[in-house]
Amino acid sequence: MQRFDPNPDRGHWSWPSVGLWPAVLLGVALFLLSGCALVGPDYVTPELVLPDAWQAVSPQVPSANGARLARWWQTLDDPVLSGLIRQAMADNLDVKDALSRVRETRLQRLIARSALFPGLDASGSAKLSGDDSSDTTELYSTGFDAAWELDLFGGIHRSVEAAQADINAEVEALGDVRVTLLAEVAANYIDLRTYQARLGVATRNVASMEETWSLLDALARAGMGDELAVAQARYNLESSRAGIADLEVGLAEAMHRLAVLTGQPAGSLNAELARVRPIPQASVELAVGVPADLLRQRPDIRQAERQLAAQTARIGEAEAQLYPSFTLNGSIGLEALSLGDLFAAESRIWSIGPGFSWSIFNAGSIRNQIKVQEEQQQQALINYKSTVLGALEEVENALVALDREQRKQARLEAAAKAASQAADLAQQQYTTGMTGFSDVLDAQRSQLSFEDQLVESRGAILSDLVHLYKVLGGGWQSPDDATEPNPGSVHKG
Repeated sequence: MQRFDPNPDRGHWSWPSVGLWPAVLLGVALFLLSGCALVGPDYVTPELVLPDAWQAVSPQVPSANGARLARWWQTLDDPVLSGLIRQAMADNLDVKDALSRVRETRLQRLIARSALFPGLDASGSAKLSGDDSSDTTELYSTGFDAAWELDLFGGIHRSVEAAQADINAEVEALGDVRVTLLAEVAANYIDLRTYQARLGVATRNVASMEETWSLLDALARAGMGDELAVAQARYNLESSRAGIADLEVGLAEAMHRLAVLTGQPAGSLNAELARVRPIPQASVELAVGVPADLLRQRPDIRQAERQLAAQTARIGEAEAQLYPSFTLNGSIGLEALSLGDLFAAESRIWSIGPGFSWSIFNAGSIRNQIKVQEEQQQQALINYKSTVLGALEEVENALVALDREQRKQARLEAAAKAASQAADLAQQQYTTGMTGFSDVLDAQRSQLSFEDQLVESRGAILSDLVHLYKVLGGGWQSPDDATEPNPGSVHKG
């Protein structure tokens, strides 16, 4: 440490002696050079070969409308569903957890970025030392120490780059949570209304069967009826009543799930949701676009791409350890042999100069660490490609499922109509003695079965439509609002 000789005329520190100027100039030069070179590979968006169109739809299908995809639940035109979605987006615990992770990664980036700037520490001490003689020595000091790691090879910049990509990845993870949440709320709401509709069908049929059984039982008691027909009617009635219990369980589970999805205890929404409402209606328009649209619509794909970018930056962060680390150090303070002299002019001290460290004998370990990061980059690339392939598969499967359910519904409508006619005819023929009551029971069971399947199919079509919107990435943000980097270059095959 060198002492300042205070200038009594100016009243501040004197400039360093001429012999220290080379050290100062070297430090300035190192600062100017810092960040000029970035070791490690620069991130390049991976190129993908994607099909030109979906296999499950015709090539005339228009491109997906971004605004509609982002607010797809509005096509169902159900105010209760819209309210549940708003509540879920605000209070769902998974969303809150994902938001916390975004905030965490932003703080991690601030920590990484702080390494680009000087660090300043304050210190002070008071020491009393002596030996076997009676002499003792006092030493008092206080001051500030500054250190600045000069990022000559870009290791810190790569760390900040990785931290920024981590933020982007967590933002996309939040989007994926929201996409999944929207679909789950809608699917459970559709299940709720479907169970209510199926209960309505079952209740009406049970009422009709009760009327039939009561009539037959009264005739049998009067000696005018068939005991076998009474037993068959009772069997049919109780069997249908038993089926209602399963529907009630499904209804309760859907209500409980909706409460939890909105951040509330199970059962909190039972009173609100118990009121019977029809199954939502929506026009099924397959504006699914082309496979390349998934790269900007699906947050899980964008998340995987950002994870790849982060891992690429970490290779450079590891490579920077192969090179020396330069720092610019300086301090200014006070030092005196007595407390009373600590703030005297002659107690002022300072130091300045560069320093470096180099892990020369750890080069083998560092190179292995670089290889580890390179392998993790390959894993991230494989995960990205796998995510894209999985997304393509999910959309193809969703398109097929929706198309087949629509065809199934058309068949069920015809079957339910025919079953209703058959039940009426069987009842008429039994009344006139042209057939036995077993034929009436068979016809009634078929009618109930097809009516129930038809209602279930109507709900299934909506559920398939919701699932299609989900696998297309609907509900996160429209492409017009996207601000994140392009998740991939596309080559159409």
